[in-house]
Amino acid sequence: MDYREKLKDKKRIVIKIGSSSITHSATGALNLTKLETLVRELCDIKNMGKDVILVSSGAIAVGRQAIGFHHRPKNVAEKQACAAIGQAQLMMIYQKLFSEYGHQAAQVLMTKNTMLDNLSRKNASNTFAELLALGAIPIVNENDTVATYEIQFGDNDTLSAIVAALVGADLLLLLSDIDGLYTDDPRKNPKAEFIDVVEKLDDHLMSMGKGSGSDVGTGGMATKLSAAKIATASGADMIIANGDDFHVIHRILKGANIGTLFQGRSNEDFYLIDILEKEEA
Repeated sequence: MDYREKLKDKKRIVIKIGSSSITHSATGALNLTKLETLVRELCDIKNMGKDVILVSSGAIAVGRQAIGFHHRPKNVAEKQACAAIGQAQLMMIYQKLFSEYGHQAAQVLMTKNTMLDNLSRKNASNTFAELLALGAIPIVNENDTVATYEIQFGDNDTLSAIVAALVGADLLLLLSDIDGLYTDDPRKNPKAEFIDVVEKLDDHLMSMGKGSGSDVGTGGMATKLSAAKIATASGADMIIANGDDFHVIHRILKGANIGTLFQGRSNEDFYLIDILEKEEA
């Protein structure tokens, strides 16, 4: 069975990009060329008649550049200030780029506490449903400005998996600065082997999580594997791939053998609140 061929039929796709994928490594400033490519790819997915949701990191990275910090902010107040300034700038640029291709972007800021509350979670689900029905492209981020817990412990890998489960997505793409899952860290071990497909996540695979080593991101391989656990349990396939070139998005959707594919599984006993409460514990 060619699992990659099935990717052509995906109807609702969540795409997560890391901060390092949309900024210049030398300066930390936004890479506008890459952002335009990303937006064009997402608009083309919409033009195919599919739903697409973008989970975008980068608010703190953009804010720190605007303020003039030459280092990653360390204390909570600095992070919140950077997030407040950076999120506004990031959304302004997204709105401009999406409008140039005839599509509307919508900002959705979420926290884990929002998802743990039954009413708030239902409201979030209804909001996503209405935005998608209206043809908008939701752009999601954690509400770092007010939620210190998310800044200290959160990451958008987990958030994107939760969003995928919440909206009933059938595919989650995690794009960052790594090619996929290896048996060991390939930067330290030249004998590390690439893993093409993961049919089932077990304890051995979960133990392969390694840090990303990026100065601007918060999520390493361990968080991506945790995201895979949530996404696949909800029935969605998930792919970890390198976001160095965002043209990779349409190549993946055409069935190209890129990144590590985690196969979703049908689980009638899946309840998002149960997963969230386990994460909290």
